[in-house]
Amino acid sequence: MSEESGRSGAEGAFDVFNPPERELIDDCVHCGFCLPTCPTYELWGEEMDSPRGRIHLMEAGLDGEPLSESMVEHFDNCLGCMACVTACPSGVRYGTLLSRTRAQVERNHRREPGQRWWRAVIFALFPHRRRLRALRGPLALYQRLGIGALLRRTGLLNRLPAGMRTMESLVPPVRRSVPLPERVPAAGTRRAVVGMLTGCVQHVFFPEVNAATARVLAAEGCEVVIPRAQGCCGALSEHSGREREAKRFARATLDALDTAGVDYVVVNSAGCGSAMKDYSRLLAEDPMYASRAAEFAERVRDVSEVLVELGPVARRAPLPMRVAYHDACHLSHGQGIRAQPRELLRAIPGIELREINRGEICCGSAGVYNLLRPNAAAELGELKADNVLDTGADLLVTANPGCSMQIRGALRARGARMPMAHTVQLLDAAIRGRSSESLLRETG
Repeated sequence: MSEESGRSGAEGAFDVFNPPERELIDDCVHCGFCLPTCPTYELWGEEMDSPRGRIHLMEAGLDGEPLSESMVEHFDNCLGCMACVTACPSGVRYGTLLSRTRAQVERNHRREPGQRWWRAVIFALFPHRRRLRALRGPLALYQRLGIGALLRRTGLLNRLPAGMRTMESLVPPVRRSVPLPERVPAAGTRRAVVGMLTGCVQHVFFPEVNAATARVLAAEGCEVVIPRAQGCCGALSEHSGREREAKRFARATLDALDTAGVDYVVVNSAGCGSAMKDYSRLLAEDPMYASRAAEFAERVRDVSEVLVELGPVARRAPLPMRVAYHDACHLSHGQGIRAQPRELLRAIPGIELREINRGEICCGSAGVYNLLRPNAAAELGELKADNVLDTGADLLVTANPGCSMQIRGALRARGARMPMAHTVQLLDAAIRGRSSESLLRETG
């Protein structure tokens, strides 16, 4: 059944094209184990802004209740962090329910003009690497001249809409970008051949993470294939209910990375990896891609998974420093990957790993949530920043560019700073014998 025919058969809140499944809804026994882990319930204490409350709204929509502004508001308020999935003793597939519901909202609810315009701006920019790359020069000049600080001092920045102020605050330091070759040979005996996703935001604003990923994989015996034709994986679009757009990006990613002879497809961005592992669901009804997507999804690995599965062969030099590790939601809750990054970090001599209090609570990034719900995201960012500072760490490690930008912005808003790095950057520094001081300078 097509999306178009689904609209013509609409009943209640949802059309008949892939509505949230009643069988999945019925798995929820409304026990409340999800409540303490839900960021929006933490902020507001509202039942309908908890996972079980939103599941109740989904059921009401299936029972004929129309898709009201209030219902959409509660669905929009969800960060999609999947902390409730980790906490749920009944195994409720909340992520699938939310994805289907958000796709229904985007098809069947007409937002007010300002929201439509802002969403159009966001999705005309962030999933497109060339457009993002065109901003590097102007943003580097903006940072070099200190224009942002001037706008804050004069109060001009406060006159912008909240979403635009948030976007300005999220821009990381623009660093020099060195193009990666299409193939990086393994150092020593080849143990695996891997394809590597370079991403959108990661590719443009965190090129040093991609470079470190390729070097570490090669040092551990992987031949790394980096197709230049790749683009957005579709994670941001799928997370926001833009299903048709997400499918288009997913097909293109499959075409670019589904390379013969590749053992794994390695991803170093939590949100991207979570979305790509779900391609089998996203493309299940596509006759041309369904079987390919299922096979492809089985080969997708976070970089920490691959490195732990292979085991270390490259020597690590000491990096004496205190490190706080932040669990990116789409890595820890979306993919269930918590132990592997910690194992890799603890294996570096000199690393003192410190845990963040209430680390399961989302930092407020959540794809583009911080741009669409800036006030709620700012509150969550403030909570996360406080807990990060309380660790007394020298450096914060996280595996998602959105988390890095969100926490950096939250720290800056309270006049604090902390160097930030990806797990692979510490591994790369240890393997290359760099000093902890040089790493802190580079990531500060």
